[in-house]
Amino acid sequence: MSTPGTSAAGTGPAGSGTGIRLHAPAPGWAVEADVVVVGSGVAGLTAALRCAAAGRRTVVVTKARLDDGSTRWAQGGIAAALGEGDTPEQHLDDTLVAGAGLCDEAAVRLLVTEGPDAVRRLMAAGAVFDTSAETGEIELTREGGHHRRRIAHAGGDATGAEISRALVEAVHAAGIETVENALALDLLQDAEGRTAGVTLHVMGEGQHDGVGAVHAPAVILATGGMGQVFSATTNPSVSTGDGVALALRAGAEVSDLEFVQFHPTVLFLGPDAEGQQPLVSEAVRGEGAHLVDADGVRFMVGQHELAELAPRDIVAKGIMRRMQEQGARHMYLDARHFGAEMWEQRFPTILAACRAHGIDPVTEPIPVAPAAHYASGGVRTDLHGRTTVPGLYACGEVACTGVHGANRLASNSLLEGLVFAERIAEDIVAHAPSGTGPVVPEPSTGPLQPAEARYEVQRIMTEGAGVLRSAQSLAGAATALEDLYLAALNGLETHGKTAEPGVDTWEATNLLCVARVLVAAAQRRAETRGCHWREDHPDRDDAAWRRHLVVRLSRTEKRALVVTTTDSAGFPPVQHPYPEHPLSQEQSS
Repeated sequence: MSTPGTSAAGTGPAGSGTGIRLHAPAPGWAVEADVVVVGSGVAGLTAALRCAAAGRRTVVVTKARLDDGSTRWAQGGIAAALGEGDTPEQHLDDTLVAGAGLCDEAAVRLLVTEGPDAVRRLMAAGAVFDTSAETGEIELTREGGHHRRRIAHAGGDATGAEISRALVEAVHAAGIETVENALALDLLQDAEGRTAGVTLHVMGEGQHDGVGAVHAPAVILATGGMGQVFSATTNPSVSTGDGVALALRAGAEVSDLEFVQFHPTVLFLGPDAEGQQPLVSEAVRGEGAHLVDADGVRFMVGQHELAELAPRDIVAKGIMRRMQEQGARHMYLDARHFGAEMWEQRFPTILAACRAHGIDPVTEPIPVAPAAHYASGGVRTDLHGRTTVPGLYACGEVACTGVHGANRLASNSLLEGLVFAERIAEDIVAHAPSGTGPVVPEPSTGPLQPAEARYEVQRIMTEGAGVLRSAQSLAGAATALEDLYLAALNGLETHGKTAEPGVDTWEATNLLCVARVLVAAAQRRAETRGCHWREDHPDRDDAAWRRHLVVRLSRTEKRALVVTTTDSAGFPPVQHPYPEHPLSQEQSS
């Protein structure tokens, strides 16, 4: 259910919570800290390192091992104006074009100007990027939407793994306390809505076990994406939208969740393939691979000036159209002309993945199809990573900073995590939260979904809210998702029963939460823009829709989503019900 609105202003006091929490046992242990970071990708570990270096007691909570997040799977690289002749202004222009009119230009300008030095600091922290044997300079490549070579990479196509390695080693060297195999459940808040920490469940044996809490006046969400809301995704199994769902239950606003980027070239493993699928990096096309159909025709030529290197939404749509025209389940990526040596040196990870599935890119084209890859939207923040809940920050894929607009430019994600993590740490250090009152216990009123609902949500979303959407498909998805929610809600309210608390039921519940928000926003946006493709509204409509959708959970009607639109492409200020510090009312644009 969604409640109409016209503006994000006047939505009531932010940060006061919704009264909805996951059903879970009471915390049996607690840790005290100044800052708790939830997530261990480039965003989370960078923020943790900067906070700890400034003397803040910092705890990192992560759902699996420290190096098991989405960062380690990033193949292509990290974009920054590092090459001769390249400038932040050119990087800004490419980002704005990819974002299809919805980027926050102030956020993008911040990203591209602070980005180069942030990458150099990452290198100083131990990350080793590929360099030219002749010059010793960092090797740079191109990806879709970039007019210059500005993508730094490591290990050929293992950039994320190298960044993760360097940051994990730095965290260990700094002696930062970490809690691994821990699913964050809900935000702790005091009577005024200030952040007071998180509850979490630790899986398996260790220093902590079961449900506990980390008490801290500052919480940084860096939980990654929500790709597991679809049947086929490039995201790891831990990407179940936990951070967005936690923030919504705490009363935070989320924005632009309808803009899910489907990566154009994911290894096609068959029509029934589910879960994480092998990515074939855009850098392969950046080095000269061609998209072709079964007859060898390069169908992207003539569709965009950059052909196969057009922004990802355009390439994904081009592939889908050709598949529809020909009744095919996939297209092909042809890079046979690279030769064995280039494949082995430049793309060893992709080569190994393809061969593991019986495909040799050296001698045959690679079957590819789009799959869910990246959430351009997320928890709404300002330029310091602050959300609409005091003391709660967000960075990386879980956040909506305004950088990506309607479609992320290739390889801007690692850079965004890096830059905004540093800004969050600076804000926490410069304006230390003044402390919180006693934690206010809230009733566990939200019903848990049974574990099997995960697969039902994925089926519903893939069929109704995938690459190609329509009013009819989205209405069907909305009804089916609402039925799942109501079935569990009725069981709780009528019989006092809900699914057994556990990781699988908490994840299924989080997935349903973010799916409902995504579909509600996609239904409202009656246009095609960026990676939101409505076949019943095939054109971009700047007059009506060059604006953002902001969603929150109702504080009065516990199953309602409140969907409002901004008055322009700029975000309204991130406002708190009291002045936390002099920057608390700063706009993000």
